[in-house]
Amino acid sequence: WGAYEVGLDRSMIGGYGLDDRLNAYLAFRAVLDLEVPEHTSVALFYDREEIGSEGFAGAQSFFTKKVYFELLRLRGEGPSYPNFLDAALSSKAVSADVDAAVDPTFKQVHDLSNAARLGHGVAILKYTGHGGKYGASEARAEYMAEVLDVLDRHKVIYQMSTLGKVDWGGGGTVAKFLARYGMDIVDMGVPVLSMHSPMEIASKLDCWSAYRAFKVLMEEL
Repeated sequence: WGAYEVGLDRSMIGGYGLDDRLNAYLAFRAVLDLEVPEHTSVALFYDREEIGSEGFAGAQSFFTKKVYFELLRLRGEGPSYPNFLDAALSSKAVSADVDAAVDPTFKQVHDLSNAARLGHGVAILKYTGHGGKYGASEARAEYMAEVLDVLDRHKVIYQMSTLGKVDWGGGGTVAKFLARYGMDIVDMGVPVLSMHSPMEIASKLDCWSAYRAFKVLMEEL
């Protein structure tokens, strides 16, 4: 089945696979709607994140390096490994993945003081992981300040979040696989209810906020 409008006011979207087709679509639209960004802007789409980003299309594959090598070639620079590392170290990235919104039926798995909520804007996570920060990628404080400054100046609605209560919830994204190249990266995306179920639910406002966040960050970072 497809996606449906949900709620008495039709303020939400329901469907399967919003994790992570929703953020992929919003990032794709954002990069298509760019005019002439100050720096090279790229949207990369990976597969198999739910099984550890393995395989030929996962974030642990050579796909990322291949994209960088092709960009270096187009710039007339040698597609060497040192040039790749220089480019990666100069990159600023967003790992666009969903966050778990507070589910009133299972509130005990959320840290209610820090959990994302539907309709409160795109969720930003300084770190992910589980059991605290195990298996996490954590954004530098300086990069967080830079990202939030851009969002504030453009009046993008956002909320800070953590992914589940310590020792109860948690999860990971592709961020740690890109961070190993030395690039700055932060997790950001649309909060959803009933993640990994046949009917995930997201807020339209959060979708719009995520699109605006992706676009202004690609324009200015």
